Amino acid sequence: MLPKIARVAWLYDFYGKLLTPKQQKIIELYYNQDLSLGEIAEEYGISRQAVHDIIRRAETTLEEYEQRLGILKKHLQEKEIIQKAIVLLEAAGKDPCKITEAKELMQQLLSFAEE
Repeated sequence: MLPKIARVAWLYDFYGKLLTPKQQKIIELYYNQDLSLGEIAEEYGISRQAVHDIIRRAETTLEEYEQRLGILKKHLQEKEIIQKAIVLLEAAGKDPCKITEAKELMQQLLSFAEE
């Protein structure tokens, strides 16, 4: 499981353009530029609570998109398959069977791409 900050960052990468412009900017300031709620509130002339609410709503929206579309889940599965294939290919010099296993993983990866 990804740490929350990493998960939100990935979700924002995939679905951020679907947020409102204000949500996008506040998420960027909070997660990417590491500004505090108070600093963001001051910049926008709103309360810290309002900033907190915008961030929570944006996070909820990102999670809802992920539940519906599953792009992050698919991406992480593909990444895991690639990492396993690399390990197998690195071991192929000692055990030629590893090449066959790596090919099977690559076929699995291709099937993901066709979905």
